[in-house]
Order: sequence, then structure tokens, then C-alpha cells
Amino acid sequence: MEERYGSAWKRSAGPRLRLRGFRAWLVGIVAVVTLTLGGYLVYAQFFATPIEGQRVAYTELPGNAMEVTVDVIRDDPARPAVCVVRVRDITGAEGGRKEIYVPPGVGRLNTVVQSIEQPVGADVYGCSYDVPEYLSTPERPTE
Repeated sequence: MEERYGSAWKRSAGPRLRLRGFRAWLVGIVAVVTLTLGGYLVYAQFFATPIEGQRVAYTELPGNAMEVTVDVIRDDPARPAVCVVRVRDITGAEGGRKEIYVPPGVGRLNTVVQSIEQPVGADVYGCSYDVPEYLSTPERPTE
């Protein structure tokens, strides 16, 4: 009897097991592709930076000032941008900061940042395409 029930079970379940195995592999492959595509879209939307500033060089100047050279890397060089550059004193505290306007097409800028103490280092705090009106107007306010 065992041979009869065992062989009947093997004959009838064999193709079903093969079909279930194929379906499991197919569902697994579709899940991996979907998760990979979803992960890429989340990364592109929330973590990829469209604009970035990098400090290239800095030089200490007399009078608690520092000249900073900044490279601006952006996905759309035709758009104006703004970057915030800051200097630090010997304790690591921020001694001064300056917003700099980055005109369209310009990739490297030099600026001088004043500090309240003797500066020892400089960095780029961040960059954005949201340029404040007071930086983008050709005439500076007189008041």
C-alpha cells in the first residue's frame, strides 16, 4: 500500500512542485527588481544633491580675514545659486560666515570672509538654487 500511495503522490505532485518552484523564483526576481528600482528612485529624490560646493583653498589674510576659493558643482550650470562659506577659529567655533552669489556659468569663486577671531580654517556650509533677492539684484540697497 505504501508503494501505491507514495508513488501516486509523487506522480501527481511532481509537476505541481516544479510549477510552484518556478512561480517562487519568478516572484522573487520581480520583488528584487521592484525593490532595486524603488531604492534608486528614493535615492534620486531625497539623497542626490543637485548642487554642491567644495573648498579648494584658503589663505589667511591680515586683520582676521581669510580668502576662500570655492568650486561649485551643479546639475544645471545655467541657473544662479548661492553658497554659504564659513571660517573657524582655533577652538573650532565658527568665527564668520558669508553668503556668496554664484552667477550662471561660473564654477569657481574667490571670496574674503571676516572673522571675529584669528581664523585657522574654512569650509563651505552649503549651496542652494534658492537665491535671496538681496543677493540677486544688480543694485545693492543703500540703507
